[in-house]
Amino acid sequence: MKRLLVAALYLSIGMGASPALADLEAAAAARDGDMKKLVIHSEPKPAGTAAFQLADGAGEGTLEDYRGKVVLLNFWATWCAPCRKEMPMLSELQSTFGGDDFEVVTIATGRNSPAGIKKFFDEIGVTNLPRHQDPRQKLASQMAILGLPITVILDRDGNEIARLRGDADWSSDSAKAVLRALLPAES
Repeated sequence: MKRLLVAALYLSIGMGASPALADLEAAAAARDGDMKKLVIHSEPKPAGTAAFQLADGAGEGTLEDYRGKVVLLNFWATWCAPCRKEMPMLSELQSTFGGDDFEVVTIATGRNSPAGIKKFFDEIGVTNLPRHQDPRQKLASQMAILGLPITVILDRDGNEIARLRGDADWSSDSAKAVLRALLPAES
């Protein structure tokens, strides 16, 4: 009788399992190499709500503007050597996966001049990522960004579901497998 109850419990959990939970489990299983540094949270965490400056003086935005998409949010700075190394890989992810369901969002935090950010992107040949800024580090502070780079993955509801401290090989098969697990099959 006990085995029957346990089997029924597992079946009911499996049939009613949240797709988000299954996606996180698949993403966790896909981690290899640098992606082992990606900490996938057991429960989604609220993301910051502070406004940041949009690229080219286009006003302000918030992470709420990206609701409905899975977002790979990268905090970086022009003086950060690991940021320079990984930014072209993030650009490649945007080219491969970017669209209605996914977006790479880059936010330069701290003292980074708009001209310096543009020069940084020009030097490394990145043209498809935003040059947003968080000069007073309000969003970075809310999200406990300590050190750079830090990359956070947000779910479609705008909650933090994973975090990676330091740089990573975002062009790796493992990084792409993690993202595929979090996106619909047609992405």
